[in-house]
Amino acid sequence: MINGARLHVEDSEVGEETILFCHGLLFSGRMFDDQVEVFRDRFRCVRMDFRGQGQSEVTRRGYDLETLADDVIALIEDLKLARCHLVGFSMGGMVAMRVAIRRPDLLKSLVLMNTSAEAESWRKRPRFAALNLVARWFGIERVAPRILDLLFSRRFITDPACEASRQRWLAYVLANDRIGVTRAVRGVTSRHSVLDKLDQISLPTLIITSDQDITTTPEKGHRMQARIPAAELVTISDAGHMSVAEQPDEVNALLAKHLSV
Repeated sequence: MINGARLHVEDSEVGEETILFCHGLLFSGRMFDDQVEVFRDRFRCVRMDFRGQGQSEVTRRGYDLETLADDVIALIEDLKLARCHLVGFSMGGMVAMRVAIRRPDLLKSLVLMNTSAEAESWRKRPRFAALNLVARWFGIERVAPRILDLLFSRRFITDPACEASRQRWLAYVLANDRIGVTRAVRGVTSRHSVLDKLDQISLPTLIITSDQDITTTPEKGHRMQARIPAAELVTISDAGHMSVAEQPDEVNALLAKHLSV
């Protein structure tokens, strides 16, 4: 139990320093398989499935980003992970920056990947609400094709050579509980902006964006960098929102450089 919920945690348990991975919406800690494979020889790698996603409990409440940040803080304290490197992708990045604002004493560094500090655009909210309604009542598989368009570049979606990888990532999405996912989506789309609080983060911070990300555009990364004093920003080429899927080797190289500082 973590913060009153049964949350699934995977812990490699070995390593002088710890990397805690926070996954993106619709996925689970499994999205960091490629990163854990590379870094587990040098770091203790820990990942948790957020409420309602992956193998964690579908709780009735607690899907707002502030509660998810409470969950991460409780995990760090329960497993004595401080001071750890916190890596957050998309929704996980939104949670990670809230942890960094509230409890910098728990962290050694911060990585924010394909994420945003801002509230969800009012223009996008009706589309997400419609997709959420279909997923809740008819299943995630009914909205999967539209989800792919939001997550991946056109090259990744259409290239036959990427078929096996596409199926792998789609399987992660479809493995989720439809009720848990729709609650998680509402938690993300109803978030408040923390852009005006980012200047409170003094940790070494790496911000990663992708040039073809239409979900969290590179401009959002630039606005975060302008607010975080110790932030470095890198834009990955030829990738959509899912940089970890489309360019895993480049992501790993950026992480390795950041973690060696």
